[in-house]
Amino acid sequence: MDLSVVIPLYNEEESLPELHQWLVRVMQANALSYEILFIDDGSRDESWHVVEKLASENKCVKGVRFMRNYGKSAALHVGFEAAQGEIIITMDADLQDSPDEIPELMAMIRSEGYDLVSGWKKKRHDPITKTIPTKLYNWATRRMSGIYLHDFNCGLKAYRKDVVKSLEIFGEMHRYIPVMAHREGFKKIGEKIVEHRARKFGTTKFGLERFINGPLDLLTIIFISKFGKRPMHAFGTFGAFMFVVGLGSILYLGINKMLHLYVWQSQAPLLSNQAIFYVALTSMIIGTQLFLAGFLGELISRNSSSRNTYKVRESIRI
Repeated sequence: MDLSVVIPLYNEEESLPELHQWLVRVMQANALSYEILFIDDGSRDESWHVVEKLASENKCVKGVRFMRNYGKSAALHVGFEAAQGEIIITMDADLQDSPDEIPELMAMIRSEGYDLVSGWKKKRHDPITKTIPTKLYNWATRRMSGIYLHDFNCGLKAYRKDVVKSLEIFGEMHRYIPVMAHREGFKKIGEKIVEHRARKFGTTKFGLERFINGPLDLLTIIFISKFGKRPMHAFGTFGAFMFVVGLGSILYLGINKMLHLYVWQSQAPLLSNQAIFYVALTSMIIGTQLFLAGFLGELISRNSSSRNTYKVRESIRI
């Protein structure tokens, strides 16, 4: 199979028939073998019934329906697990991404050797309340990750199959798929300017919570990619540093007291009256706690089961 198109959706019943027709037109024009995977993330409208109707008309349409809304990352994870195509395309269901971009994205994967190609909506048709935060988010992600893409969160992306099969996406981490892929060893990541269309139906799912969740998830990715398999290296390093600071301070106080008593023949100051005593005590306690956190992290990392388990209400051809 040439292509899998993974489309997460939430309350997009009006957009789906037009999107399906557009995709089929592109597939037929380019003689592609394909599948279209609609992942219904607990929609409250008639989206799933539309998917069922499309599947009855087109055997290349497949679908998964969640019991409730888990988020875009969950929908992408399940879609990636089910995808069978040589190349995987992700796109939003709101008709703001153009299926006409698919052949060029595929060519960049096949002919130019890219592992992942991210769309760049250079000219956006979004309100300023969305465009300005997006620019700030992309700037911060570039600085923290060292990957210089203009639009990390563009829903329109193309991947080699082995890229998506190597990723575990949860939380809000769909925003950082290029970062995750790069840290898994897929270094050839590019971007392509794509058309961004104004929303035709429904309302945006953009929420203020992304300003909090997004940066936290980026920090999580960076930490997990470096220390996910060896948490003791992170906690143990900080724990050792804090413990050494505390132990050094205690030795200093002890030597100082001995010098006062036996060398200088003077009264040594009380430990409880010295601020450094409390710094030393606190540092040793924190160091010990960090060591324990490292040991617990090692145990968890070696005995953890997958976090990506979602309740599926029903599915089509999957």
